Amino acid sequence: MQWWSRLAPEIRQYMLVTGNYWAFTLTDGALRMLVVLHFHELGYQPLEIALLFLFYEFFGVVTNLTGGWLGARLGLNRTMNLGLFLQVIALVMLLVPATMLTVPWVMAAQALSGIAKDLNKMSAKSAIKMLVPAEAQGTLYKWVAILTGSKNALKGVGFFMGGALLMVLGFQWAVAVMAGVLALIWVLSMLFLRRDLGKAKSKPKFTQIFSKSRAVNTLSAARLFLFGARDIWFVVALPVYLSVSFNWSFWQVGGFLALWIIGYGVVQTQAPRLTGNAQGRLPDGKAAVVWALGLSVIPGAIALLLFYQWQPQVSVVGGLLLFGVAFAINSSLHSYLIVSYADEDGVSLDVGFYYMANAMGRLLGTLLSGWLFQAYGLEVCLLASSGFVLVAMLLSLGLPRHGGDLSSVGSR
Repeated sequence: MQWWSRLAPEIRQYMLVTGNYWAFTLTDGALRMLVVLHFHELGYQPLEIALLFLFYEFFGVVTNLTGGWLGARLGLNRTMNLGLFLQVIALVMLLVPATMLTVPWVMAAQALSGIAKDLNKMSAKSAIKMLVPAEAQGTLYKWVAILTGSKNALKGVGFFMGGALLMVLGFQWAVAVMAGVLALIWVLSMLFLRRDLGKAKSKPKFTQIFSKSRAVNTLSAARLFLFGARDIWFVVALPVYLSVSFNWSFWQVGGFLALWIIGYGVVQTQAPRLTGNAQGRLPDGKAAVVWALGLSVIPGAIALLLFYQWQPQVSVVGGLLLFGVAFAINSSLHSYLIVSYADEDGVSLDVGFYYMANAMGRLLGTLLSGWLFQAYGLEVCLLASSGFVLVAMLLSLGLPRHGGDLSSVGSR
């Protein structure tokens, strides 16, 4: 352990935060796949399975709004550890006999898991702000990109892990193993994570959960439409379309989407290099506009190709890969900008508000995905996705640019 003691304290804390987040993400992805596969085996329809995750998304909105306030008052170490503990409880809830695994019970477990996930994510993203000097914005961008990208790649790995555990161990033993491992991670995190991480100097009032920063509010609104644009066709419409229109098996659909998420995460880790960080250029509001404009073209183009029935499999699969690359860069840009804009004292307040908008976008996109696909088909979902990205682009026009007064960007 000598190599560990030789590391700078900030590096050690970053590694602890990242390891904590990785462990949580693996179980979160595996749990989602376990629930999807298990309830598919029980005969549930795709839309019914999607509704099992409705509370997961809804409570993400509530948690991000209040979790930032808790993080500023109690410290990010406590909110991160609370997230781990709640995920263990959510897993234990699924260890009841099969006859008790009713839809309301599973929805309640997923609600708890949604609270846990967003407490953990908000804490991890906020903690990085506290571990990087204010003048080292290039390092901040790189660390945020690594954390965000690796999380999404591991979520895809978690999908595979969930399927493998289900085949080898069965549903209950798979859940029990994950609960045991995560409980061990929680104990280690309680012992080693810094106690005062992210705690505000003054106790913020509950009314401060709404950001007073124009830059944070604008970016949060753009984030809502950005993630709504993804989930409006990715969550329900795309898996059902691949299954029905291309006759893909459940495993083909799940495996393809898992690989897509892993690739998406890998691209996120490379976003600083792709957007010019290696040349000393940091992204600003202009970069968010340019990349959103490029992204908005892709779903519209896929819809047009489908309308004319030009090689549907090539159009959808190839278009999805292009969308994944462009979306990953947009997402990573936003993740850097919010941490950069956030006020250092009580950083979790701004980050929590921003991820509340992120969760709201996911919830809106999930609901619209089921409704628009059922009523109008995938093409309309894709056109709506394009429209959402264009709204995000227009909102990004109000973000600060380099050369302006950035000293007050994170003020509350």
